[in-house]
Amino acid sequence: MNLPKNVNTIISMLESKGFQCYVVGGCVRDMLMGITPKDYDLTTNAKPEEILEIFREYKTFDNGIKHGTVSVIIEGEVFEITTYRIDGDYIDCRHPENVEFTSSLKEDLSRRDFTVNAMAYNPNEGLIDYFEGKRDVEYKAIRCVGEADVRFKEDGLRILRALRFASVYNFSIEYNTFNAILENKKLLNNISKERISNEFTQILCGEWCDYVLRRFKDVIAVIIPEIASMFNFQQNNPYHNKTLWKHTVSSVKNIESNDVLRMTMLLHDIGKPMSQKTDKNGISVYTGHEKIGEAISKEVLTRLKYPKVFIDTVAFLIRNHNLRIKADKVIIKKILKNMGEDKFRLLLKVQKADILARSSYKREEKLQNLSEIHKLFDEIINNGECYNLQTLNVTGSDLIHSGITEGKIIGETLNHLLNLVIEGKCSNTKEDLLKHIQ
Repeated sequence: MNLPKNVNTIISMLESKGFQCYVVGGCVRDMLMGITPKDYDLTTNAKPEEILEIFREYKTFDNGIKHGTVSVIIEGEVFEITTYRIDGDYIDCRHPENVEFTSSLKEDLSRRDFTVNAMAYNPNEGLIDYFEGKRDVEYKAIRCVGEADVRFKEDGLRILRALRFASVYNFSIEYNTFNAILENKKLLNNISKERISNEFTQILCGEWCDYVLRRFKDVIAVIIPEIASMFNFQQNNPYHNKTLWKHTVSSVKNIESNDVLRMTMLLHDIGKPMSQKTDKNGISVYTGHEKIGEAISKEVLTRLKYPKVFIDTVAFLIRNHNLRIKADKVIIKKILKNMGEDKFRLLLKVQKADILARSSYKREEKLQNLSEIHKLFDEIINNGECYNLQTLNVTGSDLIHSGITEGKIIGETLNHLLNLVIEGKCSNTKEDLLKHIQ
């Protein structure tokens, strides 16, 4: 494993004073997987005050010194160096009440969550692997260090960390760890919403998120209880050959790894169970499920403390995900006028993912229509065709110079002219637009 220069500097400085030092945790796991680590954490048997003394010529800060962590800044990079420690009792299912320093690297590694995160490395000694983490990396397995039930009761957030590794790295979850996750899922109720939303977003954006959504739906339902109504919900409609939850999982998988888009697909049909109406032939329709889904999504995402812009964008896409659009430039321009290019582009992606997750009934027809819409949309954008006031070749100042001075009338006139241009009833030239006003 090739370590960066500054990491080697830290190890050398501590070793020169008679201490041990290793890189530890996620960076070791990533290097074994052939991934360049984003950061490097280090562990040592030096006490915090000894670390501060050794690095006295560098800028340091000790915000985490209570738990044995000193941060050292070298050439603008921040490195966390933590003293070997044993955690005390976890009284809040998240943090140890106290820590006790130890001289044993093995004791320090034994307190960590998963075997793949419980390895250490030093250029002189090589890989230190007491719990067969390297084997689990090779087998792509998530396994708790020690007793899984104890690990999750110490820190409930580890449940979502396990699911994140499964989703992002295509790891499967070992049998005992799997069962302990299901047994302890209610511990997530004790975790802060900010922590949950951060982990859950990464789970959703993972390449293998469908595995997590299928196998751990009951765990996800602790975070978002509203999704439980989708699990065994039969849609009773020729456009759908899957339960509502299977359709949802498929649509999430069908869309690119983007937090807004993945969350939209997760919640886009959440209003269906509340809007179902079934006729005498057993065929169900879901009139108004978009607005119900919009309201539910806002409530869910607000509860999980997502940013307002994120919430508003997801809610907007859910409200419009079933919008009927014809492959007609006038219609497309009118929609663009109201929602703008960025949201329209997102909406087309949402609609495609939704269609791909349906039955084969009229699917190709709908995909073809969507392809034609996309082609016309690209033409409008690439050719600079007029669809909003910013692309209209007359401004409020032009209207004032032509004798219109009242603000309300200026706004109404500009919108009138824009509609004429969109409908092809007037060319988008200042001369023709002003002539029309006269």
